[in-house]
Amino acid sequence: MLGLGQMGVALARAFARAGHRTTGWNRTAGKAGDLAGVVEAASVADAVTASDLVVVCVLDYSAVQEIFGAVDISGRTIVNLTNGTPRQARELDAAVTARGARYVDGGIMAIPPMIAGPEAMVLYSGSTQAYESYEHVLGLLGTGTFVGTDPGLAALYDLSLLSAMYGLHGGALNAFALAGSEKVPATDFLALLVPWLRAMLGALPRFAERIDSGDFGTGVSSKLSMQVQAFPNFFDASREQGVRDDLLRPIYELMKQRVADGHGDQDGASIVELLRTPSTVDRG
Repeated sequence: MLGLGQMGVALARAFARAGHRTTGWNRTAGKAGDLAGVVEAASVADAVTASDLVVVCVLDYSAVQEIFGAVDISGRTIVNLTNGTPRQARELDAAVTARGARYVDGGIMAIPPMIAGPEAMVLYSGSTQAYESYEHVLGLLGTGTFVGTDPGLAALYDLSLLSAMYGLHGGALNAFALAGSEKVPATDFLALLVPWLRAMLGALPRFAERIDSGDFGTGVSSKLSMQVQAFPNFFDASREQGVRDDLLRPIYELMKQRVADGHGDQDGASIVELLRTPSTVDRG
């Protein structure tokens, strides 16, 4: 286990608690001291030599490249759980495989306390053979999902899911701020917010179907043109209540553009067409 920050410690602990001989290395020595069953390596080379499976979780991909340096990783399976981009994952895959190792990229959809628990999810992509060889071990970290042989897919799925999370959290924070402008306790407002959000999640399957088919105009119950007309109420109310509208402005601008482009009779899901740049459309 290379990298013993908060997440690395949680990963190493999960392996060790399951009875696997686990070696840990960290740039700052001494991090493995309180981890029962984890032997601290004096160097990256010592750690890599200790096991055919090498799991990495550090700050960024540059740190991964620096850590491996001139270390012999031939014959090893590298599972990189460092957060990064699809491009970085593909470049690291090329570098690792050129040195005789197998590469699996991963995205951890959990915080450290969730690791090894029922709600932890880890996405993987890259070498199918490498993943299947260690699927039973990696499964100790949480529910593993292999999303494809393209090593960049785990990072893509990771960031895509996180973008949805931040959008949800941002909307909820805006709601708390607006309701709280009249001293409504957030805990009281939560009783209405959670059921409402759950109900709205029911629209996602319809959005997905429209996006895949490209049909945004059949059976529309809430046209963009209508939504755009009503949307300024958010800004007026926010100004009157002393709440910033930064979180709402971007979606409004996209909605307005879509209507101006002649698509006012379509569903809100059609905004995805504006988010796709020509390069992403060409990539498929």
